[in-house]
Amino acid sequence: MAEPILRLDGLCKDYGEGLVLSDLSLDVYPGEFLTLLGPSGCGKTTTLRIIAGLERPTSGHVFIDGTDVTGLPPEKRPVNTVFQNYALFPHMTVFQNIAYGLKVLGISKSEQKERVMAALSLVRLSGFERRMPSQLSGGQRQRVAIARAVVLQPKVLLLDEPLGALDLKLRQEMQQELKSLQQKLGITFVYITHDQEEALNMSSRIVILNAGHIEQIGTPEEVYEHPRTLFAADFIGQNNLLRGTVTALSPEGLTLEVNGISLPALPNDAFSPAAGEKAALCLRPQRIRYGREPQHGMALKGIIRSKEYVGGMQHTQIALGDALVLNAVTQSAELDSYPVGSEVYVGWNQRHAPLVPDHSEEAV
Repeated sequence: MAEPILRLDGLCKDYGEGLVLSDLSLDVYPGEFLTLLGPSGCGKTTTLRIIAGLERPTSGHVFIDGTDVTGLPPEKRPVNTVFQNYALFPHMTVFQNIAYGLKVLGISKSEQKERVMAALSLVRLSGFERRMPSQLSGGQRQRVAIARAVVLQPKVLLLDEPLGALDLKLRQEMQQELKSLQQKLGITFVYITHDQEEALNMSSRIVILNAGHIEQIGTPEEVYEHPRTLFAADFIGQNNLLRGTVTALSPEGLTLEVNGISLPALPNDAFSPAAGEKAALCLRPQRIRYGREPQHGMALKGIIRSKEYVGGMQHTQIALGDALVLNAVTQSAELDSYPVGSEVYVGWNQRHAPLVPDHSEEAV
C-alpha cells in the first residue's frame, strides 16, 4: 500500500470543557475521497480545522506527505479548504476570486490567467470569468469556490459541508460533479458531512465519528452492510436494531433472545459472542421478506400492524409479539395483498443481518 498523504497521529483536543477529540489516529492515502461522517458535535469539523492549521491540537501530530506540519500556520501547509458559505469576495469578479491565492503567492500574470482559465473549464464555468458573485446561482458560486481551491494545486483538499446550503436537487447534481472532479484531478479529498446518503454516494472510504473517536472506517459498502458497533449500525441508514441476549450456540449459528422471541443469527469475523453475551441484530427494513410461506427457511410468524404507501415504497409494520415490532420496506411494484391484521411468515437472509456487541447501559 502507498504511503499516506495525510496522517493524523493521536489527536486530542480539549477546549477546557472535556475532550472534543480523543486519541484520533487516521491514515489518508493519495487520491482518496475520504469522508468524515457523524452527528453534530462528533468532532469532524474540529478534525478538519486541525488539518488546515486553523486549530492546534492539545496533543498529537499532523503529517502531510511525511512532513510534520502540526506547528505550521495554514498558509504554510499544502492544503486548501472549501467552506459551506463559499467565502467569495463580493467586490471581485469570478476571475479575480480564483486568481487571488495565486496573486498572493507571486505567480506571474500570464500563469495566473492560464491556471484560472483551466480551473474554470474544469468546473464548467468557462465564460463566467467577468461575472460578479451576485450574478451567480448557488451552485455556480460553489463551483467558483472549488476552482479557487484547486487552482492552488493542493496536496489535500478539505471540504467543510460544501453542499449544505444547496437545495436537494442541486445538491444531488453537485455530488456527482464533485466526485467526477476529484477523479479527474486525482487530488486527495477530505470531506465532512452529516448527510449519510451524501457520504455513501461520493466516498471511497467513510470514517464514522462519535464523541471525538472513530467508530468505524471502511468503504461505503462495508459501513452500510457490515457495521461493527451499535452506534454505526444505528447511524447509517434505517435499521431494526433487535437487542437481546445470546442464549444458544451451535455449528449453524446462534440464537438471540429478544423480548421473549428467539431469533436465529450468525456470528461474523468481527464479533463471535458467547452464550449470555448482550448483542444486537442489525436488520435493514429492505431485507425483510414476508408471505404465506416460511421465508429464508425461518418459521417466524407475525401480524401486519400497519401499512403506509410512501412515494414508490411501502412501509409495513409487523408485530412478532407484544413487544417486538419490525419495520419492513418494499418497492411499490411489490405491493402485497395482505390487509392489516393478516398473519404472515417473516424472514430474512441471515448473512445480511450482522450482529454487533451491545455494551450500552440500556442493553436488555
